[in-house]
Amino acid sequence: MYGKAKKCPEQIQYDSEFLKSIDKDYTDRKKAARDLVSRAWDYFNKGDQETAMKRFNQAWLLDSLNADVYWGFGNLLGMQGKFKESLTFFDRSLKLNPSNARVWEGLSTSYAQLFFETKNIDFLNTSIKQLKTAIKLEPGNARTYAQLTAAYTYFYQKDSARKYLNITDKLDKNAVNPEVRKLLSGQ
Repeated sequence: MYGKAKKCPEQIQYDSEFLKSIDKDYTDRKKAARDLVSRAWDYFNKGDQETAMKRFNQAWLLDSLNADVYWGFGNLLGMQGKFKESLTFFDRSLKLNPSNARVWEGLSTSYAQLFFETKNIDFLNTSIKQLKTAIKLEPGNARTYAQLTAAYTYFYQKDSARKYLNITDKLDKNAVNPEVRKLLSGQ
């Protein structure tokens, strides 16, 4: 979305050339957008945020209704510490595709980070609610259970944290952060 900035003539020309190139190589812009999203995730996973953002932006230019584009924007903003700004993009992604557990997880992470910044318990409760939604959609994801375990350690009563620790351990004993495990064991 190019930072929502007004494009200069050179950028408009670049977009036009880009679209002509895509139309030459693809019969369907939505397919091209999916390919660009896939490349964007590759760059994201390699830690190249700048190139990932470029690819997500190109995919958005081709298909502004691709939910994964907004998920990518949300993750990239979160990695930049712009947690409040990321919420809008995660929400937009979920409006287009509410069944992606990883988007719920990303949204939860941003709310958890807002909790860490503000100590506002409402952010933590919202984070937990979203993790539970992610678990309903993807019940075998140990990483999500581990995050839920960690989230519950911020409450005085640790019963829920221990409950989710046990579930996580059944899925993957290595998923829970050792510091969280240590906190729950009373050491």
